[in-house]
Amino acid sequence: MGTLDDWKLTKAELNEILTTRPSARGYLFGFVAEYKLSKMFFTDRRIQSLRRYDDHDRTRPGDFGFIYRGMPINVSVKSLQTASVKVAAANTYSGSCQCDASDKREITLPNGDTLATTNLVVGGFDLLAVNIFHFGTEWRFAFARNSELPRSRAKKYTDVERSYLLATSIPLTWPLSAPFRDEPFTLLDEIVAHRSIVTVRP
Repeated sequence: MGTLDDWKLTKAELNEILTTRPSARGYLFGFVAEYKLSKMFFTDRRIQSLRRYDDHDRTRPGDFGFIYRGMPINVSVKSLQTASVKVAAANTYSGSCQCDASDKREITLPNGDTLATTNLVVGGFDLLAVNIFHFGTEWRFAFARNSELPRSRAKKYTDVERSYLLATSIPLTWPLSAPFRDEPFTLLDEIVAHRSIVTVRP
């Protein structure tokens, strides 16, 4: 028995519900993407103590946490905005992902200033994983280090504030271009190496 059986719901009925309710489809798709991400990449033996954070816990940066080569890593998972996807040529796509918080909240910037914003903070998580399923309807992901993501250009913020805030819309292409890669482990090695240098610096 499973949930569909408990609810006495057929596959056809579930498909009808998701087809006629875009908001429910989008919400579920986000969870499916997180599931696929964890199965495709986070079952690797190099990943230890994998955990998914509670959506309502704002003290936790990102969506997943784990230990990699002895270092704690936080991963934020996002998806392509379906309406942004364009086909340029055969197997060549462009689009963007929305990279922000679900609602406005007060944050503390690295310089100690506080700010009410939906923007995510530079350094607030380690790795971005973008579900790019809609680039050809295949389960693929694009990965980038937080430190290499574009910064906000919003005029409502000062130059100093923008330097600490990530852009809320991030462009992607397929084939991927910098700073994105199609696997996370090279980037995780870079994150660990950089953090090790910072830790031992006098």
